[in-house]
Amino acid sequence: MLVCGFCGTSAPFSVDEATGAFVEHDLVKALRELPDETRGWLAEKRTVQCQSCKAVSVFDAGRAGQNCGFCGSASLLDYHEIKAPIRPQGVLPFKVEAGVVRESVRQWFKGRWFAPSNLGVKALIDRLHGLYVPYWTFDAQAVGPWEAEAGHYYYTTEQYRDNKGQSQTRQVRHVRWESASGVVEHFFDDHCVPGTQGLRHDLLNKIEPFPTTDLVDYDTAYLSGFVVEHYQVVLLAAAEQSQSAMTIKLRQMASEQVPGDTQRNLEIHPTYSNQTFKHILVPVWVLAFTYRSKIYQVLVNGYSGTISGDYPLSSWKIFLLIVVVLIVAVIAIALSQE
Repeated sequence: MLVCGFCGTSAPFSVDEATGAFVEHDLVKALRELPDETRGWLAEKRTVQCQSCKAVSVFDAGRAGQNCGFCGSASLLDYHEIKAPIRPQGVLPFKVEAGVVRESVRQWFKGRWFAPSNLGVKALIDRLHGLYVPYWTFDAQAVGPWEAEAGHYYYTTEQYRDNKGQSQTRQVRHVRWESASGVVEHFFDDHCVPGTQGLRHDLLNKIEPFPTTDLVDYDTAYLSGFVVEHYQVVLLAAAEQSQSAMTIKLRQMASEQVPGDTQRNLEIHPTYSNQTFKHILVPVWVLAFTYRSKIYQVLVNGYSGTISGDYPLSSWKIFLLIVVVLIVAVIAIALSQE
């Protein structure tokens, strides 16, 4: 039976005895040097990378004949890295069972009218499998001083002549600009960044959120029988993505504070403190298939059941729709001319 690459030991996280909450890693300290005891599998494992989609998975060392869980390719090569990966601190267990997911995906495909008739949905659904996908979560206290020009509308009355040469009056809008400044403050709690390259991020975004409030302590029992993806978005890159998203959010908040009717030249200068992170695993049911040399994915949130995916389009069905639309348009024009 295929088991998770994290099996064999407890993960090195700590829990607040008073509250039961996770004690998260300090981000600044971790970016300088994360201790070796928080790295590695502590068991003999085989790490492989798919040469098609570049996803990295971890299997038992003796496992053979495994295809990629993200695209189905059999082209897997051993993956070597300079440092062992950071172990996860929390897991969001699968909540939606495989049978329920298969029926949901079957119904989802029924609603895809433009899918080819020879797609073989039944055979595809039998290939559905569960994956634990890596995510990074970040906390930070943010303070963002800002300055901008606030515009206030005012109106004057002017006279003009219409197309008949008659004198008329109208209201003309003007903008009075003045300087404005302020400060926005916000605590970001568990801002999530996917650590996967095997799954499409646009599809992942559509099946989020994965509720981090329901995370459980790492336990190999939750992961047994599932493939686990090794993160490929490293901590530094994920932290940069997270901070960029936080800055965009702060800018939106600052924009809402600018007085007046309009604004321009908004500048914000955020600083971040008390930055922490977690490496977590979230559940995703994946259906990956190839149709005419192109890879497609259907993803299902393993906790909420939300579905998102892409699928091939039938050129004949699209052509038929165009013909029908043209026929209806011709009939409508003919009837209007009678």
